[in-house]
Amino acid sequence: MDINLLFLHIKVMSILLVILLYVALLVLISFFTGRNNSNDSYFLGNRQSPWYIIAIGMVGASVSGVSFVSVPGWVQSTGFTYMQMVFGFFLGYIVVAKVLLPLYYKFSFVTIYTYLKNRFGIHTYKTGASFFLLSKSISAAARLYIVVIVLKTFVFDSMTTLDVPFWAITTGAMIIIGLYTFRTGIKTIIWTDVLQTLIMVAALCLIIAEVVAQLHLPSFAAVVETISESEYSKMFVFDDWGSRQHFVKQFFSGVFVTIVMTGLDQDMMQKNLTCKTLKESQRNMYTYGFMFIPFNLLFLGLGALMLIFAQQNQIALPQLSDEILPTLVANGYFGQITIYLFAVGLIAAALSSVDSAITSLSTSFYIDILDNNPNEDSTAKHRQRTGIHVAFCVLFIFLILLFKSFNNKSAIDAVYTIVSYTYGPLLGLFAFGLFTKRIVKDKFVPYIAVLSPVLIFLLDISFNHFFNYKFGYELLMLNGFFTFAGIWIFSRRDEISFAQPHTINKIEN
Repeated sequence: MDINLLFLHIKVMSILLVILLYVALLVLISFFTGRNNSNDSYFLGNRQSPWYIIAIGMVGASVSGVSFVSVPGWVQSTGFTYMQMVFGFFLGYIVVAKVLLPLYYKFSFVTIYTYLKNRFGIHTYKTGASFFLLSKSISAAARLYIVVIVLKTFVFDSMTTLDVPFWAITTGAMIIIGLYTFRTGIKTIIWTDVLQTLIMVAALCLIIAEVVAQLHLPSFAAVVETISESEYSKMFVFDDWGSRQHFVKQFFSGVFVTIVMTGLDQDMMQKNLTCKTLKESQRNMYTYGFMFIPFNLLFLGLGALMLIFAQQNQIALPQLSDEILPTLVANGYFGQITIYLFAVGLIAAALSSVDSAITSLSTSFYIDILDNNPNEDSTAKHRQRTGIHVAFCVLFIFLILLFKSFNNKSAIDAVYTIVSYTYGPLLGLFAFGLFTKRIVKDKFVPYIAVLSPVLIFLLDISFNHFFNYKFGYELLMLNGFFTFAGIWIFSRRDEISFAQPHTINKIEN
């Protein structure tokens, strides 16, 4: 056998062995946390999760595999301007902790969309839950899609003569997620996310160290100086209002993206609601929100360093930004160890975001759509819950294959664009419920929620055509405003509020 081919097979087998060991560790954690297979453990982790454990795990769940490849690649076209959004994220986390978490804990919600049922009515409740199911399914599938395509192109295809089909990698990933989440859901995910976050961050830091070594930078100060003097270091845009990277657009988009993707998202809130008390949950939110800033700086720093390395060595880069980091890693520019770090870090980031998405989608569908009582424990209900969990795993396979057929832009950009259209109605619904006392004609809400994204889509096309102005993620705010305004039209003034005694009695009953 050719010696080069032998080394290639050894390399592939070693990567697969590392992945299998990692999966085995996740299943082992699931075994120890899954001894109490009850609805309470599946939905809320028995409300016994330490806040600091959740905070660490939520970083990995939010960063995901999309950030692992897209954020560094984004530096080529937008520099460090993504940090404008990240700063907005932090303010958004404060809003969620101060406004939404107290509401959810006050009434002990299992799914946060129960608020809409008690504030508006059954039609609004079903509409809100349906928009979450649509939004989370699409955005989480987009996140996993980029991981699968990178694994196929830059790990399997580049390192072996075997043609591993895209669908096979996708199916394998979903089987892995199902193995360690289907029994105890969020109780297991709280702990597996911590492991996956730590592995992801360790891989990221070690990759950065390898790139720094290749650039022969002697100190941290030299790294900072190299990045700051490069063409990629621009962080703030104040002079071009028409730019999608203008500070005002990015910052406030970051605020509202966090409110909807965290505060109005069953996935992220389900983890927060596993804390023992409101105070601990808020502490988790502040800590997690702050940690998100340095983590994103690490991703952007890696992006700048790899682009500087490519310039110095006259390396031709792919046009698609999502392929820049995988291309440099797969071709061995940063050393062979980086390939292992990249594969494991990418898988850890992907699983930590998708596993909780599957669980939250199953939770919402089981309770919000099928009207099951979350406190009812029986063999039949456990089977139904497991069937729903498996069904969402299958749905993800279909969505990822569909997303592969249409995606032609940066994956993280695609995710935030999807969010702008699908989470906007949720923003409008919750804002109207929290900040007004008006009574809504419940049966009209589904039509308003569907019409709002259509209107902002037409508005975006019109402004681009007539004024050469392209909306950015501020479409999310406009979407929420249109939903809010539409509900206002079909509402009447009243003094009844969600917090008044007779309404609370309705919730308790």
